[in-house]
Order: sequence, then structure tokens, then C-alpha cells
Amino acid sequence: MPVTVGDIRRTLETAYPPHLAEKWDAVGLICGDPAAEVNKVAFALDCTQQVAEAAVEAGADMLVVHHPLLMLGVNSVAADTPKGKAIHTLVRGGVALFAAHTNADKARPGVNDKLAELVGIKPGRPIVPVDPAVIDKWGVHVPAASVDSVKQAVFAAGAGSIGNYAECSFDIEGTGQFIPQEGADPTDGQVGELYRDAEVRVEFVAPSTVRKDVEQALIDAHPYEVPAYDIVETAGSRPIDDALGLGRVGELEQEMTLAEFTQQVADALPETVWGVRAAGDPEGIVKRVAVSSGSGDSFLDAAAKLGVDVYVTSDLRHHPVDEHLRAGGPAVIDTAHWASEFPWTQQARDIVKEECGVDTEIIELRTDPWTISAHPKES
Repeated sequence: MPVTVGDIRRTLETAYPPHLAEKWDAVGLICGDPAAEVNKVAFALDCTQQVAEAAVEAGADMLVVHHPLLMLGVNSVAADTPKGKAIHTLVRGGVALFAAHTNADKARPGVNDKLAELVGIKPGRPIVPVDPAVIDKWGVHVPAASVDSVKQAVFAAGAGSIGNYAECSFDIEGTGQFIPQEGADPTDGQVGELYRDAEVRVEFVAPSTVRKDVEQALIDAHPYEVPAYDIVETAGSRPIDDALGLGRVGELEQEMTLAEFTQQVADALPETVWGVRAAGDPEGIVKRVAVSSGSGDSFLDAAAKLGVDVYVTSDLRHHPVDEHLRAGGPAVIDTAHWASEFPWTQQARDIVKEECGVDTEIIELRTDPWTISAHPKES
């Protein structure tokens, strides 16, 4: 049975689930017929015009990229625009286009796992998890009249989300009873007398990371002086080192200086014109490392809180790095954006090749936009 564009799409969306993508992202099938037959798939980081032409020339039926071609309010694919010309080149050549972007950054294995392995660490916990280390299952007993107000309070505190669904809960009706003891100030019933009334057991889940917030919201919203509730860590909880999310943290087998590690990163990543640069004490010792593929200066604070010695990412800016170091943050290594993510094409290629059995090819064109690096001549 022939392999189709739809089959390749399903394979890639299983490896890199679309629901992991950031809300602003535009992942998935960009052009192409899901029913079209595929004999060869090409892989690249960007769909530039050169890459589109190379995919057609290679005889590919599908091109898989990391960076989506159509984003940020695109309202035309006319052939006289850069993006439109690439689309027309692919369509005329019978090449479908698919992108896995922030969903591939967060998945395991994903872009960040490949980067971590290349620089010399075993990929552990994310810098910013998107699935919590532990999922709590809550059971709360609430008087029937107060169910809605208690639910809204715990939902506002971060409870009740499952996948793409919010305010998830389950109600079990029953009867509660208690005897208020001396010193109690019961909302219902009298001290020393047995009280029975209709109650609802409300069950919901919440990340353990918001346990204290949910507990406080529950206590504040519950009409009883002492609410009855229980919390159980679910069997399906994912250890933090296996959690999905952006970035990875791990340790080198042997510590080394920042200067030595910077060279190790430069040797491991694809070469670019301006190479790799670092900020920090060149003789500082590096053991614990954080990495984040692509633009990562928004995670400088998060990486610092994880006690790393160095943070490897791309597109670092002057002021964020300066302020980060002045605040005592770890050293940083700035790589080319393309270099930190291009190795992912090998990972995606291997998944498609193994699962679908089609021919594959990585388009080795360097799509890093920088073409010249200059330094003053020695006088």
C-alpha cells in the first residue's frame, strides 16, 4: 500500500503532537494533498527559495521543515512575493510542505534533546515544563449550594485542565455528616449535635506545582470552617526529568572551563560564519548545563534558578545578557539560531524513515542568514 502525505503527517504529529505548539505558532501541513503518494521526503530547517528548489530537484514528494513558512499575518502567496514564490515552486514540483516548530521543541525526543546530546549532556528536565512533574487528583466534599463557587475558585487557581480542555471536574452526590465539637464555629449544625445534609464530592486534577494555590483557594471559597478534601498523586505522573517542555538541563561527564566548553559546543554544532561566543569567566568551571534551541533569552532567569553553570542558546541580546550577568546569573553561550536547530533534521528524518519506509534526504544548505564575519586587521 503506498505511503501518502497524510501518513507522513500522522507519523510526525505522533512524534511532535500539535497541541504542544505555542498558541501563536502555525504548525502542520502547509501545502499539499494528504492523499498524494510519497516516495521521498526531504528535510531542512527553513523553506527558503533555494531549499524549495533543492527539494524539487531531489525528487522529493514532501518537504519537512522546522520553521513554518506562513506566519505573522500572511495574506498573500502571490508568486512575486518571497514566500509565495517558494509555495508556487513546491506546488508546481508536486512537493507537500510540513512544519513542526514549537511542538518539536517541547516533544521528547525533540529539538532540545538533540541539542543537549550534541553539546555533551544527557537531556534531563526541561527549563520550562509544559507538563508538570506530578498530577494531583483532588476530591473535595462541598455543600450542594456552594459547588459552583468552589469550582470556580480552584479553576482560577490553576486546577481542572486536561489537555486542551479547561474546568474539567466530576460530581458525585451523597450525604455528609459531622458533630461540631466544643470550640467549633460551624456554618451548618450545632455544637454537640449530629448534622447530616446533602453534599457533593467534586473531583478534579491539578499540577502539583499549583498545589498550595489550589489549597488556599479551596479553603477561602469553601463555606465550612474545616473543608474535607484529599489529594492523590496519580500513577500517570511524569517524572520531571522526563517532562515535556522547552529547553533541557543536564550534566557533563567531566567538568571543564567555560573556554573549553565553548570550544566543545563550537566543535559539535554545524559551522556558521560567525561561530560561537560566550559571556562569563573563561576559567569558570562548567558542569551543570542548560540548553534551549533557537531564541532563548526569555529563559535566562528560569535557567539561572535551576543552578546551572552555563546556559547555551541563540539570538542573545546585549541588555538581557548584561543584566543577567550583573545579577549573578550563570555564564551564557550564544550560538547561531540555525546551528542550534538544524541537527533536528536528522532526528525527524530517522523517525520518518523508520516508521514509513520511504526514501529520505537532508538538504544540507546552510540557511543561516549571516554570510560575513569580520575582525580588525592586526596592525
